[in-house]
Amino acid sequence: MCLIALAWRAIPGIRLLVAANRDEYHARPTAHAGYWDDAPHILGGRDLQDGGTWMGVTRQGRFAALTNHRTSGGPRAAMRSRGHLVAEFLRGNDPAHAYCQSVAAQAGRYNGFNLLAGDGGALAYAGDHAPQAQTLTPGFHSLSNARLNTPWPKAAGLSADLQRIGSAARDENALVRDLLAVLADTRRPPDDALPDTGIGLDRERLLAPRMIVAPLYGTRSGCVLIVREDGSTRLDERSYDSAGRVTREVSESGSPIAPIRRSASVSAS
Repeated sequence: MCLIALAWRAIPGIRLLVAANRDEYHARPTAHAGYWDDAPHILGGRDLQDGGTWMGVTRQGRFAALTNHRTSGGPRAAMRSRGHLVAEFLRGNDPAHAYCQSVAAQAGRYNGFNLLAGDGGALAYAGDHAPQAQTLTPGFHSLSNARLNTPWPKAAGLSADLQRIGSAARDENALVRDLLAVLADTRRPPDDALPDTGIGLDRERLLAPRMIVAPLYGTRSGCVLIVREDGSTRLDERSYDSAGRVTREVSESGSPIAPIRRSASVSAS
């Protein structure tokens, strides 16, 4: 993912609410959100190039998500894929803070990253830029390609929209619909509001909208995840092509005791 806003124990009846966009090269092979054949308790999309994922949740309510951390040095070749950080947490049973602390200790194995991991009782954060993991307080948080809660326009704006929509939602369907709509905002902030991360103004402009529409690299999908207080989950994913057109919508629900309920629709692009 490259943009995440979340509510942690901040909305009655919902333990965790996440609205997130995944930005990636359009040529990178990807599987849509679903339960994994080799780990049927994990729900999420999948990177078919390296086998990891950018975000997922288990039927027991474990959650993890990842963004790239934009560093001045840029990505280094031959580093381990960051998507394994998410997949390994979802496959395991380590407490969230302990896992994030172990990740922080071996951060040099990866290109720049931000990692969120939740075990149902706690939500933790680690990055390549800090030696210690931290536990998130209840409330609203945001994450893009800088550190947690850095007020980049798209991150701060999405967090504000999530707080507004989450507090006013009449039902889950309306909540999901409205969050997917604000994730699809292609407006660009003014130049004087953009961060300066050393990549040049043209690229800062390209990457500034919540939803990036460009031929080679852009927003591949938007996702809304709900983890209710009873641990049951709902994940809705909307996928896009390089022109920003919707190519697929998926909704998956499950709980530790109930059978999986599934629906999907495909629209021609």
